Amino acid sequence: MFCKSDIDNVKTDIEAQIGQKILIKGTLGRSKIYEKVGTVKNVYSNLFVIKCDEEEGNISYNYTDILTKSVEVSIFNGTDYSPLDIPIFDEKKAKKVAVV
Repeated sequence: MFCKSDIDNVKTDIEAQIGQKILIKGTLGRSKIYEKVGTVKNVYSNLFVIKCDEEEGNISYNYTDILTKSVEVSIFNGTDYSPLDIPIFDEKKAKKVAVV
């Protein structure tokens, strides 16, 4: 479980990237990896929405997807992609104040 402050920090980091081009890497299980390029469209209390470049749709992710490393987010800085700084998960801190 994660602390609310950890989730809020990731939300703030993603919110600062609205309109910015990003790269999302994730797994589909059984060693299947996908990569999606798009822009951050909207940020909500529990999730954020990416408008994909190669598809006509949107994809949404939870902030906990980033914290659990289910997906990796990299930000386009004009020449290449740099990873989003993610706070390190502290299990001791999470046991004190857990998000249910």
